Amino acid sequence: MSFLNIAFPVTSALPAAQVAISSIFAAARPLIGLGILAALLVVFKPLLTGMLHAALLIMHPRLTREQKTSGRNLRNALAIGRIANDFDSTSPSMAAELRALASRG
Repeated sequence: MSFLNIAFPVTSALPAAQVAISSIFAAARPLIGLGILAALLVVFKPLLTGMLHAALLIMHPRLTREQKTSGRNLRNALAIGRIANDFDSTSPSMAAELRALASRG
């Protein structure tokens, strides 16, 4: 130990402080990067959600009104056909009328 270490104790502690500070910054670097990424996601959230909606519409486009109506009519006709099958043993005339109704669409 020299006289300067006794007179200026900060100079002997400086290398240890530099190591501690650099290790703190090394540990904080990923956290700072994640913070910047989170801030960018918050700022550009409307743009990102719009791009996601556009991609989903490209993969699965919306049905037109006519397509929805025809699908609904088909489901209704199939339901009436199932009801006609249920009435087939108890009331054959009712089942025939329901089948005729279902065939009209």
